[in-house]
Amino acid sequence: MAHVHIRFDRALDAFLPPARRGVEFAYDAAQGATAKHAIEALGVPHTEVGTVRIDGRVAGLDHRLRDGEHLHVDAVPPATTPADDPRFVADAHLARLARYLRFLGFDTLQRNAWDDAALVAIARAERRVVLTRDRALLMRRDVERGCCVRATAPLAQLREVCLRYGLREHTGRAPRCLLCNAVLEPLHAPPPDASLPPAVRARHDAFWRCASCRRLYWRGSHWQRLRGRVQTACAPPPGAPRPA
Repeated sequence: MAHVHIRFDRALDAFLPPARRGVEFAYDAAQGATAKHAIEALGVPHTEVGTVRIDGRVAGLDHRLRDGEHLHVDAVPPATTPADDPRFVADAHLARLARYLRFLGFDTLQRNAWDDAALVAIARAERRVVLTRDRALLMRRDVERGCCVRATAPLAQLREVCLRYGLREHTGRAPRCLLCNAVLEPLHAPPPDASLPPAVRARHDAFWRCASCRRLYWRGSHWQRLRGRVQTACAPPPGAPRPA
């Protein structure tokens, strides 16, 4: 057994009991345990860990702990510049977050029927970031990239993901279907659908259709309201540098 001392960044408080927040505490790790094993045994998924310092030196999560070592565990820092179009896969409890990300043009898969094994397999095969509130899912060895979403309200979840990955409002990405994630195809003329309300046909001349489910889109009042919500959620915090 390795007797070590650990202190976690305050940004990781949500994963820790109150007595272990913001303080260094003693911990007896199993013989031969790695830093990853100890950190996750204490409740923090490896996907939420930024830098690990052991006795002041940067170490990897695969470092095998030795008696008397002091660990400082930093959280993944928020991105300071927009990320390069990350692709996501969200679990069954984050359907509305997935829709908001699609509205921003980000490729986001989500199906209620997927179990954890299927979701992780998709993430690995397609190099996607796993979005979930289930910390046990993110502790799986085969999860390479993920985000444990702390917030419960969908717009707050969106803001959290935007800050984590430096996401910004739609800038050149192809619009996506809010329901099935397929890229929307622009229509060169108003569709002949009899279901299209005459008032909509009269007021709008730009329409899009989902290449998969054939759902029709236009930028009406619902789109305007949704855009206002996601703009607010994705706004950088006060004082943050604006992207060039």
